[in-house]
Amino acid sequence: MQDPPAPPAARPDGLTEEEATRRLAEGGRNEVGQPPGTPLRARVAAQLRDPLILVLLGAMVLTLLTGDHGDTAVIALVVVANTGVGVAQEVRADNAIAALTAVSAPVARVVRGGAEREVPSAEVVPGDVLLLGEGDIVPADARLLSSWALAVDESALTGESVPVDKDVRVGGPEAGALRAGTVVVRGRAVASVTATGADSALGRIAALLHPRRGPTPLQRRLAGLGRVLAAVTVVLCLLVLLLGLARGQSLETMAVTAISLAVAAVPESLPAVVTLALALGARRMAARNALVRRLPAVETLGSVTVLATDKTGTLTEGRMVVERVWTPRGTVRLTGGGYEPAGEMLTDGGSGGDGPPAPATAQAVRDLLTAAVLCNDAALRPPHEGEERWSALGDPTEAALLAAAAKAGLDRDGVLRAHPRIGEVPFDSLRKRMTTVHREPSGGRLVCLKGAPEAVLNGSLLDETPLRLERAHREAAALSAEGHRVLAVASGPLDGAPGRWEEAESGLRLLGLAALSDPPKGVAGATVAACRAAGITPVVITGDHPATARAIAARLGILDRGPGPTGTDGAAPTEPPEVVTGRALAAGRVADPSTVRVFARTDPQQKVDIVQAWRARGAVTAMTGDGVNDGPALRQADIGVAMGRRGTEVARQAADLVLADDELRTVVAAVEEGRRVHDNIRRFLLYGMAGGAAEILVMLIGPFLGLTVPLRAGQILWINLLTHGLTGVAMGAEPVSADAMHRPPRPPGRHVLGEGLWLRILRLAALVTAASLAAALWARETGRPWQTTLFLALLAAQLGAVLGLRERLLTRENPFLPAAVLAAVVLGAATVTVPFLEGLLRTEPLDVPALAAVAAVGAAGFAAARFESRFTRGTGGGEGAFPGSFGLPAGPPASGGPPRA
Repeated sequence: MQDPPAPPAARPDGLTEEEATRRLAEGGRNEVGQPPGTPLRARVAAQLRDPLILVLLGAMVLTLLTGDHGDTAVIALVVVANTGVGVAQEVRADNAIAALTAVSAPVARVVRGGAEREVPSAEVVPGDVLLLGEGDIVPADARLLSSWALAVDESALTGESVPVDKDVRVGGPEAGALRAGTVVVRGRAVASVTATGADSALGRIAALLHPRRGPTPLQRRLAGLGRVLAAVTVVLCLLVLLLGLARGQSLETMAVTAISLAVAAVPESLPAVVTLALALGARRMAARNALVRRLPAVETLGSVTVLATDKTGTLTEGRMVVERVWTPRGTVRLTGGGYEPAGEMLTDGGSGGDGPPAPATAQAVRDLLTAAVLCNDAALRPPHEGEERWSALGDPTEAALLAAAAKAGLDRDGVLRAHPRIGEVPFDSLRKRMTTVHREPSGGRLVCLKGAPEAVLNGSLLDETPLRLERAHREAAALSAEGHRVLAVASGPLDGAPGRWEEAESGLRLLGLAALSDPPKGVAGATVAACRAAGITPVVITGDHPATARAIAARLGILDRGPGPTGTDGAAPTEPPEVVTGRALAAGRVADPSTVRVFARTDPQQKVDIVQAWRARGAVTAMTGDGVNDGPALRQADIGVAMGRRGTEVARQAADLVLADDELRTVVAAVEEGRRVHDNIRRFLLYGMAGGAAEILVMLIGPFLGLTVPLRAGQILWINLLTHGLTGVAMGAEPVSADAMHRPPRPPGRHVLGEGLWLRILRLAALVTAASLAAALWARETGRPWQTTLFLALLAAQLGAVLGLRERLLTRENPFLPAAVLAAVVLGAATVTVPFLEGLLRTEPLDVPALAAVAAVGAAGFAAARFESRFTRGTGGGEGAFPGSFGLPAGPPASGGPPRA
């Protein structure tokens, strides 16, 4: 069959397949549940539907009823700021994502009417004949008509890190099937289009993207808190109203007082605190090369109990590397990563594992790599035009062999000049090997051959003893079991001019085996260890080969290295298996997918099923990935994390967090930020709700102590403004706890006031109430203005408490909080020194003893909060620690055991 026309030079269009995928997902929803191109008013409306914003709007209505337009304006300002920050973050994220994917429209070469033409990929239709060459992106599902040494990178769809050979002569439907979105890395092909758009492989995956997960754990917790606050506030305010009326107070006075208490009881700055904390987290993440697409995603990461990660390009480098070379004279391992020709040869195994190999072994390795360079059509390209790493031109496996040769001290160009190629038999899927013939400097001819061990290690090709061939077979099997792709290399002189290539491929000498793999990223092991220390269960979900997935998981500590595949500790077969394939899942042979730590050969729907199985058990799941096949699972997880550089458009659009540097360690930083956000929110709830409760208790208890109207409505609102406003919002910027990443994640079903926080609120409120009332009673007994004293004492107690709740009292990481407290103190003092405020709030000047009593109450509030912060667990240091967990290791549960959730 005639070969297809030669392809044009490979286009550096990178992610062009993503534009086609975006078209398939038209009509989907973006990160805030709005259709693409949502107008600004719809984004604002979505922000205003937040439960706590609704509570805040209700507080605005109450202040309007009191006629206090100043306080209404303050609350309105909080609403506007909260909504503005949220909308701005979403728009900024959309713009940044668009910048990441700004590429030219993809095109395809087709044959129509007997003539070759170039058309936009969007115009390809079933029945078109495609012409494909190296670097081309397959625009639609197609069936091969003819091919020449064709290899296709299907990692975006399947997660398979090794290019797949395609050849219609091999047989089987997959051997001749091409999928939309895959990339031709070697060879040429002619194919007939069979499906486009929604009917293609990309279209079917896009169809899985439409369902959207529900509210985040933070949103669920705060919504529940809003309902509780609304109910409790109504009951207490009615109680205050009825008690006042029973004492003979006017209905108008008590109605205003009750409404003022309602405003005080509702921590109206909580949305601003949450937004500020999330925005600061997003800003810090952006500084660490992570783009937050939804603000709540920052906090959600802090609650993650399971990290489900793709393998190729996420845990691994996404590029092949020769890690070990076996020769009959010994084995060496090669250092260095990627395609950069930098590294060295080291002895593999034994006590001298880090030393250079023996001269004879080193020469044997160089002989093997010399043959691999000659029997090779790839090239290495150094970094250029802003790139940071070397890249491959041609087959990634062959490029890895060139990098290995450079590490062994071989110069590719020099080797090729000394041994020019004079003949070749290209690799194909039937022979599973490639053969080249070269002219030697002496004038003779040299045959070089490389291929799969099963196609090379046989007596018809090699002039080797059965014992050596058996030994090579054992080594190849052992390397394959460790997850390596193994190539056998042989060479030998060619005498005469053979009439057939079979004569050249005989009597060769076995040079050895090259073991290649897609190695883990340098920081992946530390990232997994950090997750385990934080009580997060790591799970690998990949489309790659089971042996490869197992090997990577074992190297990174996701699986314990054990003797058998039946359990992570080599236990009886009743234990869950180490690695489960997609076929086993489809057959229903896994009762509970959440007991497995590694999944291989999975399709997009199975990835979704695995994520949903974890969520059904109550886990908060984070899913990382970069391929089209990861998109549906990214959308269904509680938080999706996509790779920004090599990630596809589908993955980025489905994700909540995009890692611009493609480093998994950024996820750990995001988890830390999420825990900081949640700690600060709970710290504010402790402070704000304790202050509100203290104000209500003062209003309830004061009359029974002879304090007829303990506080006026304006005074309550002023305290609320200074405590829940500036100082409360500043609490959202408190630094992360020192032990944030050394404690288990918080149970996702636990209430935001859980872990004893509501008890701490009551304790702190009781102490503040007692100290404030004591100061008021003292002032009354000594003939001083007791209401003004009570007013300033209650304010001072809360300002003292906000400082006492700091985990690190003298830290410089958040100077806004002490500055806010100082500003509140000044504004509080102004109420008894500025005539306008004295008349507005009906206060009276205080003498030095009264001011000293107020200061003493502030100190008491500080001491009470410091006791709560240092001697009880639940906020700041130790926030989130489970009851009874102290002193226990924070690692993950044993494989197969229940999750931390």
